[in-house]
Amino acid sequence: RNIILNNPRKRNALSLAMLQSLRGDLLHDVKSKDLRVIIISAEGPVFCSGHDLKELSSEDDVKHHSQVFEICAEVMTLIQKLPVPVIAKVNGLATAAGCQLVASCDIAVASEKSQFATPGVNIGLFCSTPAVALGRSLPRKVALEMLFTGEPLSAQEALLHGLVSKVVPEDKLEEETMKISQKICESSKSVLALGKATFYRQITQDLDTAYKMTTQVMIDNLTLRDGQEGIEAFIQKRKPIWSH
Repeated sequence: RNIILNNPRKRNALSLAMLQSLRGDLLHDVKSKDLRVIIISAEGPVFCSGHDLKELSSEDDVKHHSQVFEICAEVMTLIQKLPVPVIAKVNGLATAAGCQLVASCDIAVASEKSQFATPGVNIGLFCSTPAVALGRSLPRKVALEMLFTGEPLSAQEALLHGLVSKVVPEDKLEEETMKISQKICESSKSVLALGKATFYRQITQDLDTAYKMTTQVMIDNLTLRDGQEGIEAFIQKRKPIWSH
């Protein structure tokens, strides 16, 4: 499924309406057997500029501000809770909550012209919520330099520090994203769903707890029809036939 941020005149800002729409698109028919991967991209030269600052002015009350930040946090955490991989396809600037969106995706492919920044500090609104995703994707000192200075990372710097998975020329962005998507679609959906959920559970645990939990998951994985089918296909030197 392709989700396209499509408000380039407003730099694809994550307004309350945009966040509600994004949440709806992410959840739409999420249990469908046909849904294997979600790609988030954007129209225009800015992938996403973050929150719509007009919604955060004093003209709106605290209740509205709370609603904006709460649904944003919900969307960012939802991405990692979905049973299918979510890929950010970035071709342009991603700032503040837009950078948070990239950091929250499972995989991110960026064009060489893309840049990533958390410049809130420059307007007196520190990027504290984007820092949650940023601090879990980047080395601490790199994340803090971005947060303290607002200076952008180039696509290559973002790749070097682990914010994105791959950087390609702009004319290869679609091809590379589809290549990854197609490879994902070759695997069992149930196995991928189990693996994704397990990855995010274990990453916050200490080493012994993580191994204890994942050992049990490996055993559970073997009880899945697709777990046994994959092993049998490998032994028989044939392609597996997944259950869905």
